[in-house]
Amino acid sequence: MMEVRDSRRIILDKIKAAKNNQEDRVKTSFPKFKHDSLQYLNDIEDHPEMEFARNLVQVKGKFAYCANQKELVLALRILYHEEQWEKIFCAEPSIREYIDRAGIPYSSDLDSLKDTEAAITGCEFLVARTGSIMVSSSQGSGRRVFGHAPVHIVIGRASQVVNEIGDALSGIKGKYGEMPSQVSLITGPSRTADIEKTLVLGAHGPRDLFVFLLNDFQI
Repeated sequence: MMEVRDSRRIILDKIKAAKNNQEDRVKTSFPKFKHDSLQYLNDIEDHPEMEFARNLVQVKGKFAYCANQKELVLALRILYHEEQWEKIFCAEPSIREYIDRAGIPYSSDLDSLKDTEAAITGCEFLVARTGSIMVSSSQGSGRRVFGHAPVHIVIGRASQVVNEIGDALSGIKGKYGEMPSQVSLITGPSRTADIEKTLVLGAHGPRDLFVFLLNDFQI
């Protein structure tokens, strides 16, 4: 009986020693360190709004700066009459205010999305570094709108422009206390080159992306 206990003790000790050695190797092989990827990027030298506009245009987005609300309403009205859209979707109350002032007819019924020609939304933040628009499910437009309509029109504010994606994520978390169920980063119109290596816009989402940037610092 003593030999059985001694053998069992020896086996358990070996298992414990092997486990400790493995944990030590993991600790020494993967030391913890703080990695700051921004150290590899150049500083944004221009105004963030200018940097955003430049990078948005580079990814085939369309940009318009509006010095005040009057200019924004006029720009929306002009775009509407130029494009002659008949079915427009807009659900966010803060954005519908400008659409109403522009005299543009629209629907806020999510069921109308299947036939929508253009969707007008706000955004959470605008990222200068990449010319991207950060949107979330907490805005009030629902999840489908950002990728369903053939044309996506975004009304953003100068105060929403941040330098980096990390700044936008931190801003959303600070705004809501926790991350919304969906956060998306839109960088230009939808595109793919899966078919014969030919770039096609609008294959998996909006083919056109408009951003109207409202200067809200002097309103």
